[in-house]
Amino acid sequence: QLQLVESGGGLVQPGGSLRLSCAASGFILDNYGIGWFRQAPGKEREEVSCISYLGRGTKYADSVKGRFTVSRDNGMVYLQMNSLKPEDTAVYYCAAQLWRLCVSPGAEYVYWGQGTQVTVSS
Repeated sequence: QLQLVESGGGLVQPGGSLRLSCAASGFILDNYGIGWFRQAPGKEREEVSCISYLGRGTKYADSVKGRFTVSRDNGMVYLQMNSLKPEDTAVYYCAAQLWRLCVSPGAEYVYWGQGTQVTVSS
């Protein structure tokens, strides 16, 4: 069965850091572009970051630019989140699309994880 699994969420104080991980079961992530999304209660889902297949480029939402860094290594994809703010509180998901380049419009992510909760609060 093909699935994605996120990990690394938790409770952190404002200004703190977390690193989220996205792992695949049943397939290899290298040929997939990975999007990181978040959804807070009562808000629409937002794509905060994207990394192209084989690491061929990245993209960030303005709301996280300069604070979040997406990377991939050894079959895993990571989202390093620094200088966290209360408004970053949400459930974070990773999603995969084969051969996706982040600069291309019309994302069609096929595989989604179950999400990991990130709470930023003092």
